[in-house]
Amino acid sequence: MAEPLPIGVLGLGRMGQVHARHLASLPEARLVAVASRRPTVAQEAAARYGARACTGYEELLADQELRAVVIASHTHEHREHVEAAAAAGLAIFCEKPLALSLEDADAALKAVAAAGVPLQTGFMRRFDPPYLQAKRQIEEGAIGRPLTFKAVSRDPQLPTVEEAEAQLRGNLFIDLGIHDFDLARWLMGQEVRQVQAIGGALVYQRLAEEGGVDNGLVNVVFADGALGNVELSRNAAYGYDVRTEVLGSEGGLLIGGLQQTPLTMMSPTGVSHDVFPWFPERFKEAYLNEIRYFVECVRADRFPSPDGEDDRAALEIALAATESLKSGRPVELSGRRRG
Repeated sequence: MAEPLPIGVLGLGRMGQVHARHLASLPEARLVAVASRRPTVAQEAAARYGARACTGYEELLADQELRAVVIASHTHEHREHVEAAAAAGLAIFCEKPLALSLEDADAALKAVAAAGVPLQTGFMRRFDPPYLQAKRQIEEGAIGRPLTFKAVSRDPQLPTVEEAEAQLRGNLFIDLGIHDFDLARWLMGQEVRQVQAIGGALVYQRLAEEGGVDNGLVNVVFADGALGNVELSRNAAYGYDVRTEVLGSEGGLLIGGLQQTPLTMMSPTGVSHDVFPWFPERFKEAYLNEIRYFVECVRADRFPSPDGEDDRAALEIALAATESLKSGRPVELSGRRRG
């Protein structure tokens, strides 16, 4: 495909705005239309990027000029929007997760398979340079056989969301942990077979009313017996803290850190440095990389990765962690494998 990819963005919340801005900056893409249920938001974005404003997903997906769409709508709408985009024959980039249940995820995947269209899901950490380098080193055998996986994901606060997203806000494992569960499969190169979780509403007490938690620990066992642990939190008051460690039989990898600017202040009163304030700053390059990769794949008629099956696998881990939290017992996963 020689011409820029004509693409639309469905949903103009925080992530939709990020994707629209990046697409407008890519010479390989042409942002044709944007859609939001808030007319003024759609009109402002359309004017900013020279696109057409739509107020409903049906209007956007009916645009005959489009070849692809970014779905950044509310999570509970993803299945409906993915099915509609697939029926329209469009290549799809969908923010994580595809759905809030495996049944809905399977329905979306069935629609995508029937239409034969590409689907990429929004696991942007795979496109972050430190994580990419770590993946390459693991595959090259630099640390031997991966034995343990450790991830820390701490948000500085509870995200503000609309009431319709209450079930997602209350589920720490789906909303936040799903990124780490995807990394666990990707970096360790295998599936998770058992999950056990604990957690509590230790700061935001209102989450308890929705059955949610703001701090949680998830232990996992991989298919070959390797071990993992994911720590999740909504109250890292000091900043945005995402780190990952993989220990192998011949070495280890530490990925990520707190410091945003490579500058440390040293004085008689102490040593200090800044921290990442939130995820848009920490993963700014990764967000651009992932959407550029999607555009490149569609233009070259290649199917991208991570795909819908990767999303489903991470969602299954998150749902198993939710079940384990409620039951207090380990949960065995279904054993479904790719391919």
